[in-house]
Order: sequence, then structure tokens, then C-alpha cells
Amino acid sequence: MRLYDSLTQEKRDFVPRDGDHVTMYFCGPTVYNYVHLGNARPFVLSLVAKRFFQSVGWKVTLVENITDIDDRIINKAQKEGRTAREVAEEFAAAYIEDTNRLGLGRPDIEPCATEHVSEIVALIERLIANGHAYAVANGDVYYKVESFGAYGKLSKQRIEEMQHGARVTPGEEKDSPLDFALWKAAKPGEPSWSSPWGQGRPGWHIECSAMGLKYLGEGFDIHGGGRDLIFPHHENEIAQSEGALGGDFVRFWVHNGMLNTRDEKMSKSIGNIFLLREALKEYRPETLICFFVSSHYRSPIEFSADSLAEAGQQVERLRNVFRALVDYQGPSVADAPGDAELTAAVEKYRGAHREAMADDLNTGGALGEVFALAREVNAALAAKTVSEAAVEQARQALSDMVYVLGLDAVTRTAQEVPAEVLVLAEARARARAERKFAEADRLRDEIAAAGFEVRDVPDGFRVVPRE
Repeated sequence: MRLYDSLTQEKRDFVPRDGDHVTMYFCGPTVYNYVHLGNARPFVLSLVAKRFFQSVGWKVTLVENITDIDDRIINKAQKEGRTAREVAEEFAAAYIEDTNRLGLGRPDIEPCATEHVSEIVALIERLIANGHAYAVANGDVYYKVESFGAYGKLSKQRIEEMQHGARVTPGEEKDSPLDFALWKAAKPGEPSWSSPWGQGRPGWHIECSAMGLKYLGEGFDIHGGGRDLIFPHHENEIAQSEGALGGDFVRFWVHNGMLNTRDEKMSKSIGNIFLLREALKEYRPETLICFFVSSHYRSPIEFSADSLAEAGQQVERLRNVFRALVDYQGPSVADAPGDAELTAAVEKYRGAHREAMADDLNTGGALGEVFALAREVNAALAAKTVSEAAVEQARQALSDMVYVLGLDAVTRTAQEVPAEVLVLAEARARARAERKFAEADRLRDEIAAAGFEVRDVPDGFRVVPRE
């Protein structure tokens, strides 16, 4: 297994810190609004990575936080005449509801920042004791950037360069423009907690450091998130955590590329279709997942109607393969003429799929191996030279491969068909039996208008949804 590390900017051999136990922390959303598709990409990446690690026999602990105290939450609450807690609870619930609909499961631990203030305060105290942080008269506490010689190592910036043009915001009492807040003194009407420096609330960066260390310990395996978090968020996490620990914080930094759009029609509705919940009204969850995993996670991806249409077509192609596998009726002998060839194809592409995923979680390459095996399966089914046992082996292999990619929905071919559509399908079957082909065609079109299609199979017909 090799994984790209944003810190060293190279692929390195990945072996879990704790034997066969992988520890991962991914930055979750700040819950002041509904999550958008940009938030969904690291969520999908984290759970697909978890599925792959589990498929090779490793245990996984995935932590994904929810930032439920932040300036943006407070500002929204004040504008709407609500409390910050009310805003955070509303959108945290919406985030869980929306991401649940993707069908990928949930992280093992989803800590909220407000539930970990004691750990945050303890970490800040440790930084002050180590000479990396200082409190000012108004109750704010700042990280002293110049005290950490390695600051900038993740973003590849030098402190001297960052100092040019940096300014202190009026009202701040920090020693240097680069210093960042660990604790913010309470302002009138803002939520606050008690601390050695008075009433206040945590800064954003310290929250993730405290929660990652609490649940995963020092030097955990993987810290992930979007590339936009490299600076300042993850850079500051390194400074805080390593300043407190005196050693390594994270072994691998994993960052996904950004979501871009060049589609003018979608750009006009950027405040709508880019929300995950709105996209899920237009597209099936597996279509969105396929859109994400079709590209390597480190690459930027173009979000457009065409790219989503292509993902939808890929999903339907896979679903059709599983429908054909379910419907197959072939030789019942244990060793049919085509069995050896199909079995060899299964082993070849299953191994290639695993190799692609082991090469820096190359989901696009792994998906290509799924389609390569699907083509072999379709050819074998059409030739009817393979036994049902060999076909079942191929079905199980394909099921395992798409599961790792988060596309297991394509294996569920059964869907409840409305009674009125079944009546039409049965009438069409009778018309065909009576050679009333014009009537059969009319009924077929009526079924299609209802969103379904009829497929003739050896034992009758099957009604499936139309894409």
C-alpha cells in the first residue's frame, strides 16, 4: 500500500501505526448552512478509504468532527435572532441527514467541538507552558508562530515571506500579525465557556487538534480534508499539536482536489444545485458517488451536467450487468466450457482492482477494472457457455469490487414496481403471446411513460426502472 503524503509531497509505503488498525481523522463541516458537494467529496473519500482498508483485513477508526461553534455560526444566529446552539443543531442534523442519504455509512466517531472544551483548554494550557502560546489582557490566547521553527512545512511557505503584508486587525492584542487565536474572549451575547483566561470560546484550529489527539492519540495514521484546508487550518494544527507534544502529530496528510464548474447553467444556480441535498433531488446517490470516484481524489474535478450524466450512465451499465447476472440461466454442470476463462478474468481484474486502490487510493483506476470485468461477464453471459456456479463467483467478485468504491447500490436490482405498471406489463405479455404486436408496442410505450421498461427473460419478463 502506497499513499501520497502532502507533507513530503511523495507517495510512501503505508503501514498502520498500530499493526492492523488504521487511525484516520477527516475535517468535517462547520454547521452554519447546508453542506455542499465540496463537503461531500472528503466525506466520500474517507468512507471509501475505510472500505478499502477493511477489505484487506485492517480494522479502522475514522473520526470526523463537526465544528459547532464558529464566527459564521454566531453571525448567522445574530442575523436571524436565534442562538448559536439553535443554528448549529439545525444544520448538524441536516448534515447527518444529507450524508446518510449517500448510503456509505457513518464515521466511527463524530465529535462536536462544544463537547470537548475541557480537552481544548488543557491543550492550550500545555502550549502556554511549553512557550508556544500566550494570553493577553482581554482574555484572548494566541499561538506564537515564531516559536515553532517548522511552521510552513506543510504549505511550503516561509515565515519571513508570510510576514510581508501581514497586519494586526484593530482590537487584537497579539504580538505578531502571524499569531493565531487559540481562545477568544467572550463578547456580549456570544456563547462562552469558563477558562483560566476568563469566559470565552475556542478558536477553530485548536478544536481539531484536541479532538484528533483525544480519539486517535499521538502520531495517528491519516489526517484528511480538502486542499483548501492545507493553509492555514492544517498548518496551524501541526504547529499546535507538535508544539504541545514535542513530536509528530500525523503520519500522512491526505488532501482531495477541489470541485470546479465550467457549466454556465449550473453556475447560475450555484447556491442551489451545489448543495448536497439539492443535488440528491436531481441525481441518485450512487450517481454522485460514481462522479466522485471516477477521478483520482487528488485531482480537481469539473462539476457539470455532462459529467453527472456520464456518471449516471456508468451506474446504469453496472446495474444492468447485475440484472443480467440475476436473470442468467445457463449450464448447471460444474465445469462448463467457458468457466475457466471467466474464472481467470475474475482473478485478473479483482487483483488489478486491489492494486489500483493500493496505489494511493486510485478509485478511477479501480473503477476501470470493474468495467473491464463487467465486459468479460457480459460476453460470457451472451455466449451461455458458463455455469451458474461460475456466474455466481463473478457476481460476488463484482459485488465486492463495487462495494469498496461505495457503489454497492448497483447490486440491488430489485425495486418495487407499482401495481398498475405490472398490470400493463402482463397485458403486454399476453398481447405478444397472441401476436398483437402493435398493442404490445403501445403498452410498452405506456410503461415507459410511467418510468419503467419491460425486459424479456427466459422465464417471462422483468420490469425495471428507466434511466
